[in-house]
Amino acid sequence: MTDLAATTMRPGSRLRQLAVCAIHTLDRVSLETVLATPARLFIAAVFLLSGRTKVEGVLTVTDSTYFLFEYEYALPLIPPPVAAHLATYAEHLFPLLLIVGLASRLSAAALLGMTAVIQAFVYPEAWMTHLGWAAALGFILFRGPGALSLDHLIRRRFMPGPPAHAV
Repeated sequence: MTDLAATTMRPGSRLRQLAVCAIHTLDRVSLETVLATPARLFIAAVFLLSGRTKVEGVLTVTDSTYFLFEYEYALPLIPPPVAAHLATYAEHLFPLLLIVGLASRLSAAALLGMTAVIQAFVYPEAWMTHLGWAAALGFILFRGPGALSLDHLIRRRFMPGPPAHAV
């Protein structure tokens, strides 16, 4: 009789059991696993799409890009043609590295620096947008690129031990 009682659950107890199981499963999933890849892809898309507007063909900087760096962006200390090339190449290289998850922290740091320059000298009124970028880049910089990255595979192969953020 006790077996029969054990198999006949009160209505809702099965639902409660499923909810408890789901909560325990979610508790075991790391934040890095859930957020790192979308953060990398989001910020890579932002910068890569911006970089693509600055070139013709593969990587030929357009005249309009030179014009923008001469008259609208006007960065201090860096000549406009040099700034145009540096920004354009950075907006291609670092996002591509983020997409595959290689040198992710370096790429995040570089794009975070670029975001700071854009905020300070180019579009200071766009601080809410830049704050979102900084949050994604800061997450990658401080917590790493996540398990779906080449950095993760390289680390597991050549540097066994705890993840870098746990050190």
